[in-house]
Amino acid sequence: MKKTPDADFLIFDLGNVIIDIDYQKAIRLIKNELPESHHDKVDQLYQTPFHLDYERGWIDSMTFRQAVREYFEQNWTDDKVDELWNNLLGKIPAPRLELIKKLRQYYQVGVLSNTNLIHIHAVNDILERDHGLKNFDPVFDWVFFSHEMGLAKPQPEIYEKMLTDLGTSSDRVVFFDDLQANVQGASALGIHAVHVHGPEVIFDFFKDV
Repeated sequence: MKKTPDADFLIFDLGNVIIDIDYQKAIRLIKNELPESHHDKVDQLYQTPFHLDYERGWIDSMTFRQAVREYFEQNWTDDKVDELWNNLLGKIPAPRLELIKKLRQYYQVGVLSNTNLIHIHAVNDILERDHGLKNFDPVFDWVFFSHEMGLAKPQPEIYEKMLTDLGTSSDRVVFFDDLQANVQGASALGIHAVHVHGPEVIFDFFKDV
């Protein structure tokens, strides 16, 4: 493998870039726990203020779980909330981690993800179960999580903070994300942003590297 993209840093989103995500599965399983009169609330769950606040780390996990219970008018245990919340998380395919390992010989690699503490605990469990890793620290040089930064994509501030921490300029970064809004947010700051619209995109991007 040789270095070809004109950049020093490769930054990857987690969802549907590194780890498989299935929002429809999660929505379906939550609806199975609720009366039909509450199903429209499930469809709006990821746009609720308490979810957005949780992604930014503005509320803690206890407050988030209680907000979920109140929102759905259910007396779910903490474990039940976490189970339903984490149902969207799938596999972390080994070839993606192998690609990162190879790229790390030539670039600094990192993660920039809108996420939260409940998800990250579950992701770490998946990493340990399937790959013998306790977290992403051995995989990436940089880990940027929205709930630790107090910011979220596609806010320009989160990309600016990332660039400051990296100590670089936007033109030295290639960023991969599955959501067009996040790609556009990064592009607006001059970052070379790639829309990951399928599982082969990152492999195709580096096929000649």
